[in-house]
Amino acid sequence: MREHLTRLTTLAGPVYAELLSGVIASVIGTFWVAGLGGAAVAAVTLAGTVENLLLGLVLVVGSGTSLRLSRALGAGDHTDAARTTRAAWRLCGLGTLALAVPGFLLRERLAGAFLDGPAAGLAADYLAVAFPAFGLFFGQRIADELFKGAGDTRTPMRIALLSNALLLALDPLLVLGAGPLPGLGVTGAALALTASRAVAFAVTLRLRRRTSGPARGGVGPAMRRIIRAGTPFGLDFTARMAVGTAQLALVAGYGVAAVAGYGVGYRVLLVVTMAFYALRQAAAIEAARLTGAGESAALRSLGRATGRLAALLGAGAAVLCAVAAAPVSALFTDDAAVAGQSVGFLRMAALYLLPYALVVALGGVHQAAGAGRPLVVSVAVGLGAQLASAAALSGPFGVTGVWAGLTVGAVVQLALLLVLTHRRPAAPVEPCHSRGRGNDIARSPHPARARG
Repeated sequence: MREHLTRLTTLAGPVYAELLSGVIASVIGTFWVAGLGGAAVAAVTLAGTVENLLLGLVLVVGSGTSLRLSRALGAGDHTDAARTTRAAWRLCGLGTLALAVPGFLLRERLAGAFLDGPAAGLAADYLAVAFPAFGLFFGQRIADELFKGAGDTRTPMRIALLSNALLLALDPLLVLGAGPLPGLGVTGAALALTASRAVAFAVTLRLRRRTSGPARGGVGPAMRRIIRAGTPFGLDFTARMAVGTAQLALVAGYGVAAVAGYGVGYRVLLVVTMAFYALRQAAAIEAARLTGAGESAALRSLGRATGRLAALLGAGAAVLCAVAAAPVSALFTDDAAVAGQSVGFLRMAALYLLPYALVVALGGVHQAAGAGRPLVVSVAVGLGAQLASAAALSGPFGVTGVWAGLTVGAVVQLALLLVLTHRRPAAPVEPCHSRGRGNDIARSPHPARARG
């Protein structure tokens, strides 16, 4: 148990730093764009929403890649590891063409479907840069997951810190301008993001060449296995995005202050919930490796360790939100109405964080071990319960009832996940067709302990 706790902490720490750096860079980037006016903020917000929708598809390939690679390395099947790597890059290329080309050609229609006037034009300008550069985003996710699948979460963290540091430097320079250099506004924001990703991806590819060997043979079956492994994670993300949008519509019925307070509170929650998702990634990597190695007893021990660590994180986050809701909200706004709504949201969210932490983290273990269907069912039913209870409770309790729906949904998800996976036999280990040479990462006798 102690060994698993140490291993999970070692893997999850860098992932949390990676995720948190992205959140911070996004918030600061929005600050610079805000100086251009409401139309610019709306344009960039729409572009971010579009990328989040595409992220659901990217997650299918990315998460499936890390799970399949970790499982292959756990089984000692270097040939399967090499084929998984090659299949991931092929899926990246195909996915980029399928999403970026239509997106670029239809960018004006897409912008006009959600915005009008100057905001629609600015959004189209941003997307004219963002869609051609989509391959950088997709490729970076694949490279990161290949490192993580081999047990290296430190390299993706370092690359993310580099990319976000560049973004922080380029945003004010390209958005607002400096000296003789004119500001490019919203287009500058898109160019800053693209440039930071391009530099980071170039560094990543150089690192990959040092650790990768040739991958030969057909990759069709490997591509299908990646998609099967990653689909539950993609569905989970997409479903949560859709329900979040519906919940925002419920909140909007209570006025601008409620929406703004929700926005402030949600950003605060991101800081703590990123720790849950970092633990989820770490647990999934380890669970896939143990499943590949056929170590069912160790897999059960990992599940218990993950549950304990998730409970600790969830309880700590709940206490933090309950105690620090008022002072933290005051850091974001001096509007008393908005701050009041934010405080109310964060204090109600304290009830939601413990079951939510367990759902997120344990979901990673079960998915990596082959229990994808229970995860999808529990998420679908739980999110449905969240929306239904939010709508029902909002009648007698107002917007507080909407916040309470979060807790109901998380509790239902957790209960279903535990029931559906109780005493479920470990997923059978797929036979290793060969144990030849694959990429050089896989040649280490302890691939999951590769250094970052």
